[in-house]
Amino acid sequence: MPKKERIDKWLWSVRIYKTRTQATKACKEGKVKLGDEKVKPSQLIEEGDVVEAKKAGIYYTLKVLKVISKRVGAPIAQECYDDLTPEDELNKFKDWYIGKGQIEKRAKGKGRPTKKERREIDAFKEDFFDFDEDL
Repeated sequence: MPKKERIDKWLWSVRIYKTRTQATKACKEGKVKLGDEKVKPSQLIEEGDVVEAKKAGIYYTLKVLKVISKRVGAPIAQECYDDLTPEDELNKFKDWYIGKGQIEKRAKGKGRPTKKERREIDAFKEDFFDFDEDL
């Protein structure tokens, strides 16, 4: 019997998302597909499945080579999937960013941002960098 695992747990295990909560949230928001269908976080995957995941405006296409349930180091994680993401998709952010990026600066004497300010900054960046296209 082939081994199966929850898709949110697998995406976290192979380091596509930093936390399992982020992987679950992406599934609930419809940013993860198995084949051509949006999936719930509890969807089971097995070897040979093709998973599409949207992260930071980039659509990653991954073929499951090995099903794991525990988070592993990056070199081992890369052996668990085959990255089928088109080259132009991987270069999307790089092409947009070249020549436009500036170092973020804060007015002298303002100190570190408060928790509220940090949340506002993160919300602004998320809206600015996330392309509103459905997966």
